[in-house]
Amino acid sequence: MVFIPCASRMGYTLSVFKRDHHSVGIIGAPFSKGQPRGGVEKGPNVIRSAGLADKLKAQGCSVKDYGNLCFEEVPGDEPVGRVKRPGAVGSANQRLAHAVYTAKTEGHTPLMLGGDHSLAIGSIHGHAAAIPGDLSVVWVDAHADINTPLTTPTGNVHGQSMSYLIRELQSKIPVIPQFSWIKPCVSAKDIVYIGLRDVDPEEHYILKYLGIKVFSMTEVDGLGIARVMEETCDYLFSHVKKPIHLSYDIDAIDPSLTPATGTPAVGGLTYREGVYITEHICQTGLLSAVDLVEVNPQQGTTEAQVQSTVDIAVDVLLGCFGRRRAGNHPADYCLPEP
Repeated sequence: MVFIPCASRMGYTLSVFKRDHHSVGIIGAPFSKGQPRGGVEKGPNVIRSAGLADKLKAQGCSVKDYGNLCFEEVPGDEPVGRVKRPGAVGSANQRLAHAVYTAKTEGHTPLMLGGDHSLAIGSIHGHAAAIPGDLSVVWVDAHADINTPLTTPTGNVHGQSMSYLIRELQSKIPVIPQFSWIKPCVSAKDIVYIGLRDVDPEEHYILKYLGIKVFSMTEVDGLGIARVMEETCDYLFSHVKKPIHLSYDIDAIDPSLTPATGTPAVGGLTYREGVYITEHICQTGLLSAVDLVEVNPQQGTTEAQVQSTVDIAVDVLLGCFGRRRAGNHPADYCLPEP
């Protein structure tokens, strides 16, 4: 991994990647059982069909596409307490954790294409297992997805993902046999949320109880996205710089731009804000794994709505891996001589 130091006015150091040194491992996770709406399992293929791999290669990345994971039906998958479809969610995430672990240990930056956001359980779990120390999580989403099995109002695991992974929350998590393989792997102090605007009261309490850093849309509006990202990096890098796991729900973007998603919430990020987040994280040189979830082509009412959602998802991902809106050129480019 090669990067070029770049000074920041906020005290931490950005590291601008030479764009030909990204090696991306794409993992498709066509899974929908963490929530009730069909169609989100089509997310990986519609994102690929927009030319993601070719566009990554065009900006200097090497790409290995591991294809789509296969998830079997789980017969008799009854709720455990309030938690719906625990068998399907548990087995799918265990399989995904292994795939992310494999991609990471083979030297790639795992890029998980969902699928619903329950898949963050397996993605973050596999990432944490593949690195020697702790990791940081930047969670970009309209929702906190931090309900516990005892606070969830719906039972859908895509709204509980983070609760299973946070060490400080484990005394509040009841035994769910299908999730027995999950080991808490993230500290509350290593998490930053960006874009929240639809948070359950119980989730709001949990965020305050754990002291998790949150930049809701109120902070995005008040500070501006550049300041939000500077403060995010200052916070995460104040002691030890840890690899970053970026978990990006497309519903973080305002639904006027990305309507093809299952739980839209008005008042979201603009296109420019959404892309700026990934460009900034890329420049730290610490991006280590990425999730892009909740693109659901069946939730768009027109082809144009679906295409807009997919195109923005691709642009968000290109920003993760070195695309700069100011332009790019190969590191070894020289002007031709007459």
